[in-house]
Amino acid sequence: MEDLEPFLTIAHKLADAARPVVRKYYRTPVAVDVKADDSPVTIADREVERTMREILGAELPDHGILGEEYGRENMDADYVWVLDPIDGTKSFISGKPSFATLIALCHKGKPVLGIIDQAITDERWVGVMGQASTMNGTEISARDCEDLKSATFFTTAPELFRGDAAKAYDAVSTKCRVPMYGVDAYAYGLTALGLADTVVETGMQAYDFCALVPVVEGAGGVMSDWSGNPLTMESAGDVIASGDARCHHDVLVTIKAAMA
Repeated sequence: MEDLEPFLTIAHKLADAARPVVRKYYRTPVAVDVKADDSPVTIADREVERTMREILGAELPDHGILGEEYGRENMDADYVWVLDPIDGTKSFISGKPSFATLIALCHKGKPVLGIIDQAITDERWVGVMGQASTMNGTEISARDCEDLKSATFFTTAPELFRGDAAKAYDAVSTKCRVPMYGVDAYAYGLTALGLADTVVETGMQAYDFCALVPVVEGAGGVMSDWSGNPLTMESAGDVIASGDARCHHDVLVTIKAAMA
């Protein structure tokens, strides 16, 4: 694998270019379209992704791109950028500053670089494989949490868990100390900062989680699927992130027991 520093420079360039677009449309009466999966999308989502794709096309034309709004391009490349222009569009259109622009670089399917960028609050988390994660240039670390019963637990929304997944959610939310909801990718940034302990999600796509992995793991945390496997671009999308490996193990055990 190549030195990631030049790619980190490009990742910052993408996030810098996304910010003015996000700010232009934030808390304005933008039209909201509904996609085939019933999720909302706005001109801001599309314009941010187009802006980032144009930069990548000019700077790294041999790299692949997977974006939420405009799909796949050159996916056979060793390096693929995974883009979510606005993770948390419902928050964005509601004026709640908990959405984020997510930028990941994957090498042969494995997330090796990630940025969580919140343009309104001027916060940027950066994770690079093998390095300590930072927020606005300052190193960060997750906090100790030995088990789920001591944990502050985040998820986007309880109603997203259906069937057996609902059993898993009920078990985790009942066992944890503090259940919290509705801050999308921001929850993973809070976990990396040591302000939350675990996040459990279901039905995510690669563009929802790839950028989060280097940030959480570079802060000393753990991310996996619900079976404990490392996350790749091909993972099914049932995701756990924890600041402490002991808590992560407890969440895995709790989910397995609930779905048995």
